[in-house]
Amino acid sequence: MGKSEINGLSQSILESVSSQLLEVSKRIDDDIQQASELIINHPGKLVICGLGKSGLIGQKIVATLCSTGTQSVYMHAAEAIHGDLGIYNPGDPTILISKSGNTEEIVKLIPILKEFKSPIIAIVGNVDSFIAKNADIILNATVEKEIDPLGVVPTTSSLVALAIGDALASVLMVRRGFDKEDFARNHPGGELGKQLALKVENIMHPINDVAQINNEDSISSCAKKMTDNPLGAALLLENGSLKGIVTEGDLRKSIASNLDLSNSIEPFINDNPISIHSSVSILDAMKIMEDRSSQISCLPVVDSNGKCLGLLTLHDLYQTKLV
Repeated sequence: MGKSEINGLSQSILESVSSQLLEVSKRIDDDIQQASELIINHPGKLVICGLGKSGLIGQKIVATLCSTGTQSVYMHAAEAIHGDLGIYNPGDPTILISKSGNTEEIVKLIPILKEFKSPIIAIVGNVDSFIAKNADIILNATVEKEIDPLGVVPTTSSLVALAIGDALASVLMVRRGFDKEDFARNHPGGELGKQLALKVENIMHPINDVAQINNEDSISSCAKKMTDNPLGAALLLENGSLKGIVTEGDLRKSIASNLDLSNSIEPFINDNPISIHSSVSILDAMKIMEDRSSQISCLPVVDSNGKCLGLLTLHDLYQTKLV
């Protein structure tokens, strides 16, 4: 195949996947709602079963569900009848994943699952199949075509099954009220979990390590204090409460103004500084500092009574992300 024949091929493939996924989205919502109702009303676990590529998709769906508050286990269809069925408790719902809907190993399990009184949710690409006809809820994963050049490799069908699993997990998250703090507890070792679990108070510089000024400080004395405590800012406090801030940018402006360095720093003090509460997650802190037209490099940290506890710098956040 020449270069001219593959120009734009990847784009057309992805466009085909997108359009087919869009068609699936138009028909799946009510059935996912029904499936989420069944799962959330069951006090036990959810079992997900597949084989081959569908099995790999099933394992990923299990991982997503477990990390977002739904207890789930994966059961290999071929291993099920060789002891793996011992994971079941009566009534545990099962998601069966099969493109054809007639996967022999899964078909053989259905009578056993019915004995276990296990409600069956089928993610299938053929709603007229044996598995679909024996399911309590069908999540229709039918696709027009696979997008590989031969049209036979599980590509579009695998992505659709995975997307349905992600959609189901997301609906369950909303129904359970699963929030960022819950996610952080389930991901203590991950980067996002760390950003959600760590609070500003865990990484801020305590107030005793921060340069502190008063209205009588000169430009020169302010510069010296900020040099002795090089965190990028000096704070003006009154009885422990935050009243103002001078950043390195403000200090440069004062020096560039050609004033005598013995002049007061007061005109350059920002008396309405943005601050952050000590209990805010470092992820939210980063959004506050970065998601604005003019990035903030230093944030005073306060408690619920307005007492200034310290200073948070953007450098601290970047360093925490790298650890």
